[in-house]
Amino acid sequence: MAYDEGAAETMREDLADLDGLTERRMFGGLCFLWHGHMLCGIHARGAMYRVGKASEPAALAIPGARPMDFTGRKMGGIIETDLEVLADDAARATWLGLAKNFVTTLPPK
Repeated sequence: MAYDEGAAETMREDLADLDGLTERRMFGGLCFLWHGHMLCGIHARGAMYRVGKASEPAALAIPGARPMDFTGRKMGGIIETDLEVLADDAARATWLGLAKNFVTTLPPK
């Protein structure tokens, strides 16, 4: 398995109240899509949240966040964390809130 199933379950619990949520195996991990748009996910190194470029500084200000560089190149608007940081409920809630706010600005798929 390329991602931690316990972390995936934690993320599922965080997302339980969202209608229009789907899961898709991507990039060797598991992505959660909300109405067809990538919202967040789990990968071998930890978790990722798509917060958008405008909210990236706020997301990165939370201890444990760093820019996503999955391909060796920074991916703007997406942050990642180590698995250990996912134990922080408040941090997860903030990152998820930023991600949800960003995804709601995207056009329907």
